[in-house]
Amino acid sequence: MATEATTEATTDARSRRRRALARAAASGVLAAGLTLAVAQLAAALIAPSAAPLVAVGDAFVDATPLWLKDLAVATFGVNDKAALFVGMTVVLILLAAASGLLARRSHPAGTGAVLLLGVVGAVAATTRPDAGPLAVVPSITGAVAGAIALRALLVRSERATPSALDPSRTTGPDRRGFLGAASLVAVVAALTAAASTVAGSTGRAAATARDALRLPRPVRAAPPVPTGAQSATPGVVDVVTANTDFYRIDTALTVPRVDPATWRLRVHGLVDHEVTLTWDDLLAADLIETYVTLACVSNPIGGTLVGNARWLGLPIRDLLAQAGPAPDADMVLSTSVDGFTASTPLGVLTDDRDAILAIGMNGEPLPLAHGFPARMVVPGLYGYVSATKWVVDLEVTRFADQVAYWTVRGWSALGPVKTSSRIEVPRPGARLTAGAVAVGGTAWAQHKGVSDVEIQVDDGAWQPATMSDEISIDTWRQWSFTWDATPGEHLLRVRASDPVDGPQTGDVAPVAPDGATGWHEVTVVVDDA
Repeated sequence: MATEATTEATTDARSRRRRALARAAASGVLAAGLTLAVAQLAAALIAPSAAPLVAVGDAFVDATPLWLKDLAVATFGVNDKAALFVGMTVVLILLAAASGLLARRSHPAGTGAVLLLGVVGAVAATTRPDAGPLAVVPSITGAVAGAIALRALLVRSERATPSALDPSRTTGPDRRGFLGAASLVAVVAALTAAASTVAGSTGRAAATARDALRLPRPVRAAPPVPTGAQSATPGVVDVVTANTDFYRIDTALTVPRVDPATWRLRVHGLVDHEVTLTWDDLLAADLIETYVTLACVSNPIGGTLVGNARWLGLPIRDLLAQAGPAPDADMVLSTSVDGFTASTPLGVLTDDRDAILAIGMNGEPLPLAHGFPARMVVPGLYGYVSATKWVVDLEVTRFADQVAYWTVRGWSALGPVKTSSRIEVPRPGARLTAGAVAVGGTAWAQHKGVSDVEIQVDDGAWQPATMSDEISIDTWRQWSFTWDATPGEHLLRVRASDPVDGPQTGDVAPVAPDGATGWHEVTVVVDDA
């Protein structure tokens, strides 16, 4: 009997310890939730980019080494930022739970851990391009609130409940009191988070201005898309990419919300006259429409980080002509409101191509996620050296004097788009029936144009595909091919040619440092008819 009693007592003690640890960990997580909510509210009132999650995330993105950036884009594609947020949330929950467990052993140590996390957020906030003297306030304020909440929760968790039969004795932790305190902290955190959303007036102003905008009529409208521009093969992507389907790859962890009423674009540097462009100036300028295909340098062979749209904007050559670039200038360093920079050769911004400062996309105001109120669109160059979103500054300079965001991180300073092609139908691994099989896809060679596309089955001869009509040399071009498929497993390859450099190379190269090369190929299985 004594042994059984001892065993029960030991089991009960272990159970109480597990529950105590769980309450301590929960206290840490709840305190972290309050920390973020208070910090978010303070950031909404002071500086949105100073919110700790955003500031730490942006700092992490800036510090990401080239190999990790490539891995993230290759693994998650346009969902890389969502993946980062999920990863940060998981890490934060684990750290918060650990701080609660630490505080259970030592209240000062737990409080110190919470405040240390606040310091990390504050330091990260000071590194942002728009950081002001109050950038540290959101993180520190949130950390203080979290530390107080953690202490209060742990006190409740550890307070004993007097016995109803003998007040001098206790029956265990005051669970009801702890649950009440935890509920109060959760409600306060939720209300504070909601208040921060209401306080975010800058984002609302940007969205409201965009929704109310009526795009000006262009002085030169884009020619209609030829009726034969879409591939005849069902399943090939739309020749004009919908705004909602257009890829988004940039360094902004959260979409900047720029109020056009306060937006300014400064043109300066090696120029005769500095120029400042306001939103009203831009709307009143001679705008043009043009179809341009944009491609990300991180797009692998056969990848989807490429899209084609009808853009409305001001020719950048007109803007630079007002400033008067110096004869020895050879580069324009563009800067986004979030601090991203791109180095674009001056020549491609002043020649006859339709390099524009865009405000419209497919007949609609530029979406917030694609750079509203204004972004750069430059045919023939990868986006990392040309397609700056939320652009606020153009510095005319020299490659010898300035370096841009990705150049510092090991990417090539020049980023001409490489001729590429992909098979979209059939999909890799598809099971087909012997006989006539429709094959189709898309090719691009911006500002050179795609002259022809060829298909190879297994190791046979290259065969010409049927070309769809071309919109312009600055857009992609689609194609189709009818394959007389025989039973068995087969490998299909595609290559495109342009009139300047001829057929695209089959030599395989990774996306870094200046774009991937190689032929896209898919393996399919053909069954008997």
